[in-house]
Amino acid sequence: MTRDLVLYPDDEIGNTLWQMQASGEDLISEREIEFSVLFPEQELALKFGQLLLENNQKLSFTSSEAYANLPWEITAYPQMLVTYENITSYQELLESSAVPLKGKFDGIYFIG
Repeated sequence: MTRDLVLYPDDEIGNTLWQMQASGEDLISEREIEFSVLFPEQELALKFGQLLLENNQKLSFTSSEAYANLPWEITAYPQMLVTYENITSYQELLESSAVPLKGKFDGIYFIG
């Protein structure tokens, strides 16, 4: 099968989606995806979490040991169609919202 670079661009997200599609995973139905953002201070993480809650987003708040200078993690769990555009748009929204609060995007995790 030939890879459509419009649907599956040659970057980390596109490669992951291409591999998921190639292994037969369902990319047609909505599914929950985890988007994690790390913060240097608990107060900043909670402000970010409040912003997500005000926009009806499911989230979790926890301490993180990934980076010593970013010990707090907010993870958002949106339900969405698994498309490159949806994933990158949501990631960009989180990143731009996290910057004023010194947040650093940490990654995307696809849930079964």
